[in-house]
Amino acid sequence: VMTAALRPVVEGYLSRLSGALASRGIAAPILVMQSSGGVAGTEEAARVAAALLLSGPAGGAIGARRVGLAAGFPDLITLDMGGTSADVALIRDGEITLTPEREIAGRPVRLPMVDVHTVGAGGGSIAWIDPGGGLRVGPRSAGAVPGPACYGRGGTEPTVTDAHLFLGHIPGERPLGGLRVLSQDLAARAIEGVARALGLKPEQAAWGILEVVEATMERAIRVISVERGHDPREFALVAFGGAGPLHGASLARKLGIPRVLMPAQAGVLSALGLLSADLVHTFVRSLVVPLDGISPERVNGILSGFRREAEEILEGEGVPPGARKYLPAADLRYRGQAFELTLSLPDRPLTPEDLESLAEEFHREHERRYGYSVPGEPVELVNLRLTAVGETDKPELPRHPAGGSVEGALIERRLLYFGGEGWREAPVYVRGRLPAGAELRGPAVIEGDESTCLVPPDARAYVDAYGNLILEV
Repeated sequence: VMTAALRPVVEGYLSRLSGALASRGIAAPILVMQSSGGVAGTEEAARVAAALLLSGPAGGAIGARRVGLAAGFPDLITLDMGGTSADVALIRDGEITLTPEREIAGRPVRLPMVDVHTVGAGGGSIAWIDPGGGLRVGPRSAGAVPGPACYGRGGTEPTVTDAHLFLGHIPGERPLGGLRVLSQDLAARAIEGVARALGLKPEQAAWGILEVVEATMERAIRVISVERGHDPREFALVAFGGAGPLHGASLARKLGIPRVLMPAQAGVLSALGLLSADLVHTFVRSLVVPLDGISPERVNGILSGFRREAEEILEGEGVPPGARKYLPAADLRYRGQAFELTLSLPDRPLTPEDLESLAEEFHREHERRYGYSVPGEPVELVNLRLTAVGETDKPELPRHPAGGSVEGALIERRLLYFGGEGWREAPVYVRGRLPAGAELRGPAVIEGDESTCLVPPDARAYVDAYGNLILEV
């Protein structure tokens, strides 16, 4: 249903895009990001248009994995916080967690997608008072127009961005990214309205806005970690998007996460993910049969058919044989369950022993993921899958220069507010001037072109060889 509704829209858009590029003499093939974390050509992207629904957040997860592995962190929780929402995902041993289906707009979409959990928590999320007198933040957003009150475009309601500006976390006297100067007076006026309603000082109300929006993101992170059998303390948090690095350290402390990675490309990390994605095509056959009631020959026949189709597609896309990978998998569940676990299969003809081992592996994974298993319960094979991958060339991550000093990156000192810590004078640094190997302690602010990093009191921060900022909180 989703693809039927979206295909005409996607086909029309991609046709216009292709024509516009051709008219400018650009002959490079167009690749479109998919929710599975891979890219596809325009024809395939339009044919399965529903596979594009969460392609942006998927790009963020791909980018986070790329910089995380380069920085030495294979186990990651990703936080992509922009203007209207925050997307969180989990990466274990360098592998992005996928889900075989999810509900979007009230309808099930049975396509593999990066397992992203999205909440209405962004820089433009509006703070408001509910009928019981409680402070709420989001999901309603000021958007880009009119935007936060401090933008001076007619918005009057307080947002997360207004709270950060009021508390000194982002500058009010210099253009953000060289483009816009924010109005401290307009932010203060918006915050004071909430403060009066709550009977608090303005700085307490502003801090409360940040606490409430972080509670929303904390719950989201627990959904994709704790509720799925993962201990957040075993991961590093990758905080990116325009607003993510302002909240990463605080969220990590609340969740017991020891380290936060704030990528050098934090504000555009999803774009890096798009450039780092491989060609990916997924083939699925629904079966819903007892695992012990299907023969290896039938399974092998289905997977062989998938492989022939995949080889034809990758050949047409110009992927050389040495750059092709085929990843068979099975979706399994206990009989009567409403959800499945996806387990990898060996890339060879399966034997009866392989299917017996698959059942045992399912019980183990169910125990690991959900804390229990029922070895005597029948296991159902719901779907067979084959993911065909065409490896692409990836852009190199640039090395960050080591020359210079922390003092050379200092541009000012200003007052910052940190809840129970109160107002603290803290240094403000230009991110691009901090050399590789630089170390500093919070409180501090590190300003970049597309994001601002907030280092809370007593946190240690250092710059790695790629210009990433790593916080030990």
